[in-house]
Amino acid sequence: MKSLRVLMMVLGGLQAVLGAALLTNSIAVANSIWGEDETYREDRGGIVVLVGLLVFAMAAWGIGTALKFPTRHPNVRISAAVYGGTALPFAYFFYCVMPVLGVMWLVLAGLAVVRPNQPETRAWFR
Repeated sequence: MKSLRVLMMVLGGLQAVLGAALLTNSIAVANSIWGEDETYREDRGGIVVLVGLLVFAMAAWGIGTALKFPTRHPNVRISAAVYGGTALPFAYFFYCVMPVLGVMWLVLAGLAVVRPNQPETRAWFR
């Protein structure tokens, strides 16, 4: 169980770093995605800020779920599995930026989906 908890903390920490990068560099990220169009610069920066806040919320969900593992409540196991499933699409975006990071993220998120459904994990949460 400790490995799953650490795995979720790592995924949440990486998402928090990504969220911070999106929030602090929103205009630069928007310019790299949509180009140097001055007309919609602030609007597109706002979209990047919104995405950064959503990524922060996902990170808080993963870390919060990992911190609740000692309660052994069955809903925590379900939350961990669902969090792993929602973390999978981030692999594509990480792969676009840095392929090695994308593959690593895919493996970690895949483990976060599979580990909560293993028999020993189910038994621990009962």
